[in-house]
Amino acid sequence: MHEGLERDLGLYSAVTISMGAMIGSGIFVLPALGFKKAGPAVIVAYLLAGVVVLPAALSKAEMATAMPESGGTYLYIDRAMGPLAGTVAGLGAWFSLVFKSAFALVGLGAYLLLFAPVPGSAVTAVALGLGTLIVVLNIVGTEQSGQMQAFIVTGVVVALAGYVLSGGATLDPGRFQPFATHESGGVVTAAAFVFVSYAGVTKIASVAEEVEDPGRNLPRAMLVSMGVMMALYTFVVAVVVGINDPDTLLHGGPDDGVSLTPMADGADALFGGFGVVFISVVAVLALTSMANAGVLASSRFPLAMSRDSLLPSWLMRIDPRFKTPRAAILLTGGVLLALIAFVPVVELAKLASAFQILVFSIENLALVAFRESDVEFYQPDFTAPGYPVVQLVGVVGGFALLTQMGTVPILGAVGITLAGLVWYLVYGRQRTDRAGALNVLVQRRRSPTGEADRVRIEADRE
Repeated sequence: MHEGLERDLGLYSAVTISMGAMIGSGIFVLPALGFKKAGPAVIVAYLLAGVVVLPAALSKAEMATAMPESGGTYLYIDRAMGPLAGTVAGLGAWFSLVFKSAFALVGLGAYLLLFAPVPGSAVTAVALGLGTLIVVLNIVGTEQSGQMQAFIVTGVVVALAGYVLSGGATLDPGRFQPFATHESGGVVTAAAFVFVSYAGVTKIASVAEEVEDPGRNLPRAMLVSMGVMMALYTFVVAVVVGINDPDTLLHGGPDDGVSLTPMADGADALFGGFGVVFISVVAVLALTSMANAGVLASSRFPLAMSRDSLLPSWLMRIDPRFKTPRAAILLTGGVLLALIAFVPVVELAKLASAFQILVFSIENLALVAFRESDVEFYQPDFTAPGYPVVQLVGVVGGFALLTQMGTVPILGAVGITLAGLVWYLVYGRQRTDRAGALNVLVQRRRSPTGEADRVRIEADRE
């Protein structure tokens, strides 16, 4: 038996962890970049991206209640499709999340410089300091990390609500004409670009083992956070478009490029002289929260994979005092800090984005495998509605967005996939003989007399 974790996270903490993983670069950095691709129709792009993510959120909510353990994406794809697919998904999702956390901490530098007398060269040092603090906090306790998320996310949502209410009274209708500057193709391209804004909605499933009453709280946390964020994104982006001069959004950034601080650009008009400082502080808090949620969720992937012998056993060690996966957190934190210190994550962040879309699509297929194979251990407390149409929409929508990502992100997804494949062939294959629910389904179709029942699925970790 592996050592379990403490169930310290209630519904509110679960909701704020999920929201905290979304409130970050998607709302404070990406709107102007999306505006460049679609014009004012970037508002629709955010809604479209949310619609494409929703099927995966529903699918993952169901699977999480059937397997309320650490691992999330890795666990579901592994149990549905086998350890090869699980290894690729687990390593890829882990790397993507760590990269996203590093991007958040480095990206907050643009806002930090707006209110703090910090030289540009010191931004990396600040990001490293915050990253170290986040790692320590995650080791000290999941409950403490969840409490920090609840506090920060609540404050950020209140601030964003004030931003929307103030901006709604000063919108210039002329800013929305023409609405779609690049026609429908621009909206789809922008939706693919801002898709990562919602990628955090299901990250709470990665820490399902630490959520109280997971059959009730996990699906509620995902669906509540998804609904709140779709509305919040829509209104905030509408205000950003409606109060800013288009030229500011397109050329207000470094070297006459796209603005990296779109929410702060019009803040002075909304809140007076302290407006820019106010929004910048909120942005720094939100991006720190996003990084914290990323470390909290991503560190559970190596924990879960080590339990299944796909990663070294030392990664499953639980801190005897704090009851947290210390080794997995330290590995994740070490990679996070190395990325911040040595890798231009702002330029390379898109490398991991296409893989995230791919994983969301595969999670819909994982649910289909569980439903159709009817394996005994799969007994969810929550059932995703609209099966299988909702899952089909999620798969088709995800792959449609993938075609709009461009060559570099797709090559990044291919590279991550190949790395996972090599690791499985070199390390994992000789250490596991599990089969997935998909294998059961295939064997059952080939041999309906019952031979498939002998196919081994490790539903419960020993």
